[in-house]
This record gives sequence, C-alpha cells and structure tokens, in this order.
Amino acid sequence: MKLKAMRGPQVELDPASVLDIRSLVMDGVDLAPGRAIPDDGDARIDHSLEGFLFTCGPDHIRHPFPMADGSGRKYPLHGSFSSHPAMIVAQGQDFCRAVVEICHADGGHSRLERHWHIDGEGRVRLADRLVNTGQQAFPAFLMYHMNIGARLFDDGVRLEGAMLEGGGFGWRFGKEPGGVFCVAAGGEDLATLSLGPMASLGGLSLHVAFSTATLPYLQIWRNQKAPANVLGIEPVSHDWLDRDVLERSGAFLPLQPGEARDFALQFWFGPAD
Repeated sequence: MKLKAMRGPQVELDPASVLDIRSLVMDGVDLAPGRAIPDDGDARIDHSLEGFLFTCGPDHIRHPFPMADGSGRKYPLHGSFSSHPAMIVAQGQDFCRAVVEICHADGGHSRLERHWHIDGEGRVRLADRLVNTGQQAFPAFLMYHMNIGARLFDDGVRLEGAMLEGGGFGWRFGKEPGGVFCVAAGGEDLATLSLGPMASLGGLSLHVAFSTATLPYLQIWRNQKAPANVLGIEPVSHDWLDRDVLERSGAFLPLQPGEARDFALQFWFGPAD
C-alpha cells in the first residue's frame, strides 16, 4: 500500500504491522535501513526495525521489563504494537485511515485510530488516537522510531534542533560504534529538528516535527556495529528511565477505560535550515 503526491516521497505502508512505514523512497532513494539493523531476538521488532518508521507502545517502550504482578512475565521489547494488523477504513492515493485493535502483553486492550496523509508539497502527516478499550486503566506509552539507513550519510550530515546541545552536531555523536541519548523536546507546541544535508539526496535534509503535548521527549539512537548501520529519530512520551523509576516519579500518565490520547508527527524533505 503506497501513498504519493506530486512532490515528496513515496510512502509504503505495512497493513500487517500497525500500518507503519516499510519503505520511504525520495528521488529514487529508499531511506529505510533494511537489514542493516541489530538483531534483538524478537522477530516482531526485527521486521519493524528494518522499515523507515515503526511505533513503540502502548503498554511499554524500550527494553523488556518485568511485570509488577510477580508472574515472572515481562513487557516485550518496545511494547505490544508491532505485528498487530491494521483494518483499513478509507484510503486514496494521498491518504489512508485505519483502525488497529491491540492486545496488551498484560491482558489489557486498546485501539489505535491512525490517519496518514501526504499533501501536494510532499509533507507527510500522521495523526494517531489511542483509545483504552479495556476494563482497567493503563499507563500509555508511545515512541515513533524513524529509522534511516546511515549508508546515505557523509561527514557533512548533521542533527539540528533547538533541543540539542549547541543547537546541533554531526550525526556521529558519542563513542563508536554508536549510542543513545534522550532530551526534553522543549516547551513549544511543535518541536522541530532536521537531519542533513544529504548528498545522496541532492543536498536535501529530512525535517521532522511532532506535538510535544504528548511527546515531550526526543530520543536519538545510532548503531554502526556491523551489520547495523542505522540512525533513529525517536519522538517519545517518556524520558529514558526504567519503568519502575518512571512510576515512582509520577510519570506514568494513566489512560482510563474509554479515554483517548492523541499523538501527531510530520516530516518532509527540503533545503537545510
């Protein structure tokens, strides 16, 4: 299933897994990392991570963590979203709406109402609504993994945004062969950052914007430990802390039965700012 407009990228969606993005082709170049990713031993995530964007949550994010019920079970890597099929409710050349019914690892249930749209200028917009369809409240988590194949980068590519130290730096941050950091996205309604310019795309940069009302943090990850060669831009609902630390700090933000929470992301390609 593909979305396209007069300008901008061609977006291939994945109805088999939450209607995430498999390939993202701009000017004939696919930005998705493909198999240049780490293998974390979870086939769901292995499938999702090789695409350009996958969605983490809603019951958990990041690495597996024991459930508090003493059962010995763990919340799975990056939560329960991945591998849930999407039911398409409306679609056209430049948009797609879908509903995804989610079974949580701990027995809870939720529904993701997803709307993708690409406008005539090539700006891709994602609007998500997460609804608690279960019988109990649960702490809702969400992280968008935008994974870009670092094979496309040279030493001139930079990450730039007001939330970053010094306003930005080269994409090879930290120690080799990679690392991760998480920062507050800022108090604005819409946080923005860019990655580029990429000579492989004729000097264009990838620009990303997301709503800080429900995604108040930005996580950045890179991994160049062979065979991996990937960089991730990851707007996220919670700071990079263990689940129990988040709970003790009052950061869980429970979603009550019948309640909904909205998340929004957009991206486009253009000259470096």
